[in-house]
Amino acid sequence: MSSKKVIVALDNNNLKKTLRLVRVLKSEVYAFKIGYQFFFSFGLQGYKKIYSICPKIFLDLKLHDIPNTVEKGLEAILKMKPFFTTIHVSGGDKMMKVSSSYKKNTKILGVSILTSMDSRQTAKYYNQKNVTKLVRSFTKAAKKNKLDGVVCSPQEIKYIRKEVGKNFIIVTPGIRIYNQIKNDDQKRVETPEKAIKLGANYLVIGRPITKSKDPLKVLKEINKSLS
Repeated sequence: MSSKKVIVALDNNNLKKTLRLVRVLKSEVYAFKIGYQFFFSFGLQGYKKIYSICPKIFLDLKLHDIPNTVEKGLEAILKMKPFFTTIHVSGGDKMMKVSSSYKKNTKILGVSILTSMDSRQTAKYYNQKNVTKLVRSFTKAAKKNKLDGVVCSPQEIKYIRKEVGKNFIIVTPGIRIYNQIKNDDQKRVETPEKAIKLGANYLVIGRPITKSKDPLKVLKEINKSLS
């Protein structure tokens, strides 16, 4: 496993600024995450520009639809050769089985419960107040349907790691550094060091790095704390 564990989220609508950031950080990251904002703003051409600088990309489009639609979507995504891509576990067994058959060189991760949701929200929309129990259930379904791993918040990592063993990939967003834990739009957050100790393989970090005055310095400090 690579010693680098940070996936930097490129949530920006300024292509030139994003390309500069990728060039600055590429030697210190595990991968770059491209999500809705970047992909819907710059599309395949923007993706290719990032790929030409650093081909290790986590294309986070969180597919969630009927199995046939997801299958066709994955056919298109895999032509782009991302390292990771995502589907929602809540799309069901058949959707996940179809997805796992398309893995090839791209690792497919199941999105469990978004880190913006707390127990009140899961009780309302999933009829389950215990977030950890819900995430564990989703994770077992992801492994049973042969996905490569899951995306989950730091608070569920240790329970999931016990459930799925050491070879199942855990990618964790909701990572904050120093004094950024409070007053955040994500509910279930943690520091980089704690998340790795709990059993995460990779950490998705966006704003704490990209919005800082010196992104490279911040990333190097995080990497040092994890070594």
